[in-house]
Amino acid sequence: MPRSLLVRASLGLVLSFQGLAHAGQEPPASEPAPEDPALPEFILPTVEVIGKVIPDAPPDSAQRRDPTGAITVIDARERAGEARDTAELLGGSASLVVQDSGGYGQSKSLVVRGASANGVLVFLDGIPLNGAGGIADLSLVPVALVERLEILRGAAGARYGAGGLGGAVNIVTRAPSSRLLSSGEVTYGSFDTVMGNVAASGALLGGQALVLLHGGRSQGDFSFRIDELPALDDNPLTEEVRTRNDARGGGALVKYQRGLDSGGRVDLLAELSLEDRALAGTVQNPQLSRRQDQTRVSLGGRWGRPFGDTGEASARGFFRRDWMEVLGGSTGVDAGAQRYTVGGVELEGRAVVGRRNALAITLAASSEAVTQATGAQAASWWRASVMAMDELSLFSERVKVVPSLRVERVGQYSLLSPKLGASVDLGRGFGVRANAGQSHRAPSFLELYIRQGLLLPNPDLKPERALSVDAAGLWQDDAWSVTAGGFAAVYENLIAYEMYPPMLAKPYNFAAARVWGAEVEVEARPRPWLTATTSYAWTRTQNRYGDPRYFGKELPYRPRHKWVGRVRAGPDWLNARTEVLVQSAQLINRVGETRLSLPSRTWVSVGASSTFLRRPDLTVSFDLKNLLDARTADYTGMPLPGRAAYVTFSVALEPLRTASSEDSHVASPP
Repeated sequence: MPRSLLVRASLGLVLSFQGLAHAGQEPPASEPAPEDPALPEFILPTVEVIGKVIPDAPPDSAQRRDPTGAITVIDARERAGEARDTAELLGGSASLVVQDSGGYGQSKSLVVRGASANGVLVFLDGIPLNGAGGIADLSLVPVALVERLEILRGAAGARYGAGGLGGAVNIVTRAPSSRLLSSGEVTYGSFDTVMGNVAASGALLGGQALVLLHGGRSQGDFSFRIDELPALDDNPLTEEVRTRNDARGGGALVKYQRGLDSGGRVDLLAELSLEDRALAGTVQNPQLSRRQDQTRVSLGGRWGRPFGDTGEASARGFFRRDWMEVLGGSTGVDAGAQRYTVGGVELEGRAVVGRRNALAITLAASSEAVTQATGAQAASWWRASVMAMDELSLFSERVKVVPSLRVERVGQYSLLSPKLGASVDLGRGFGVRANAGQSHRAPSFLELYIRQGLLLPNPDLKPERALSVDAAGLWQDDAWSVTAGGFAAVYENLIAYEMYPPMLAKPYNFAAARVWGAEVEVEARPRPWLTATTSYAWTRTQNRYGDPRYFGKELPYRPRHKWVGRVRAGPDWLNARTEVLVQSAQLINRVGETRLSLPSRTWVSVGASSTFLRRPDLTVSFDLKNLLDARTADYTGMPLPGRAAYVTFSVALEPLRTASSEDSHVASPP
């Protein structure tokens, strides 16, 4: 078997960096349009995709960045009018668990394959959204912006950088069209929730542009049930009302792209997000006056062009600044106003070398800084990385071997992330894939340097490390796609807070854990008017910390079972849908006592929509969430809303006719 070019290059890199140990962060490039000239395709049939397969995948798509990875693509255009936020779109994916603070506009984060929320990278068109605390808040990304979601489960360090212990999610926003298109949407529903957006797209200055404005608010009050004496068995539940759960926000998205005479293209992006929300606190520790104001400004630009028939190059830059202030609350706990800034550049080249190798090299550098008013605290550092990936094709491209390696410096930490992937096309729609890799998460600024009320920093923290493997089999034809596989990971040097007398907490590297499980995803499209998808994940976790009280017990907030089934049937003029989510109980602490756990939940949602008028297209949708009125709680004891109903009215002028047409980027009614 011919040796991969990257195997030889990797050996040289490893010898040159013997003192390096762990990996950093490379944000994916901003989204190019499908008409960009591209290299010959190296997209593997073993990649798992729920939703529509994206033809002619662009160079920075998840399929091209990690050809053998466990990837799911969700087309948000197929969910138009029914999802309230981005987290709702992600909640149906295998091994993704949403941690919800309850209600519209409240904080939402992801746990992927047992990795903590700060071990999952989230990007907005390649711009990293993981802030100074290391956790990306999905509530700040409204669904109106989203065209599709690209999800990579498993080791993401080699291709996406530090922080990708459990995986990475790239939120691809709506792209402009060359035709004049405009659309609007308004939703009203339970808890006095109102959301809306307007968008316009068309030719501008020799290119094409998109402008989108969005906003929403919710009173957020809802009833919930509480066990006031959880230490006692069979204690009756009492019903209370969740107050001070209101939120409001808005923002804008502006995108522009233009083709160049050289055959390349320039893409520009600007995004603004504003949010003001009450922080109600947990049921056991309610807050009477605490609020959070947050503003985000994101800017991005990308230039790319092909070179000959087998090469392409790109350069991109990004900038993001967050302003956050927490007001009110208990004395001594307020963090004060905080400003977080990140910016960077990335250069990437790809080329087909010989008959069997496709080599990619990426150079990236970025700077991060955080400033907090309390005590005039501030911290900053630089990141720099080199990534190389080779895609070796054998046996008429039926076998793919993909080694990749990232060497990165993150502040004072030197990081090394290798990954090896392989896939085999067995014919007749069958295939297998497997991956093994190492990823890391450098401690966040807040964990290292900045005191937040009762939370102390620790500058001696070490990076977290994850060793991950996964394998899966796939079968697909024109109407069906089935993927089934397993995964395992070992997490080391996990950072966790420990009490520090009298009332303070300080982070330490003391925890270790094992995670293993199985995943199944199925999609069926037997008729143009009928789509059904289902996913199931079985996840086991085990605490490996040496304390005998916790050794061998499951990690908190990691449900063992999760199943989601979804069916959509009917033509555009009248269709119906239903979705069922079943999630098992989850522990709330490492002691492992069953009575101190969040109960299992079964959420059933139903809806219908009708495009009852053409040119312009007018669509009305109705959705009933949590049909069975399940009353449950989520992350850190936050109660979740019960049954809720929403009505959405949409209008589109000169709408798109098919999702696969040249300009199929602006969402049209279902």
